[in-house]
Amino acid sequence: MLIRLTDERIGHIFKNHPETKECISWFLETIENPDFILAGDFGELLAVKHYDKTPVTNDKFLVIVYKETNKLDGFILTAYFSRSINKKRRMVWKP
Repeated sequence: MLIRLTDERIGHIFKNHPETKECISWFLETIENPDFILAGDFGELLAVKHYDKTPVTNDKFLVIVYKETNKLDGFILTAYFSRSINKKRRMVWKP
């Protein structure tokens, strides 16, 4: 599946989460090789990967929120670092 990251979304992410400015390669790693994927509240998916060291601090999760438009295409909505993950969210995929 192709998951797109548009210039508009990059601008949105960097404006709202400036700590991610040096992390585009991390976005790709998280989408391509997540630790797990959770269901969002409105049909979106959350690819989650733990990083021991981040630009923010140590021991954070990078969350990439994306939407699948069909079985072959999707796009990233936003990305952010989080200290913890909402355990009430439904697990969609885990290796």
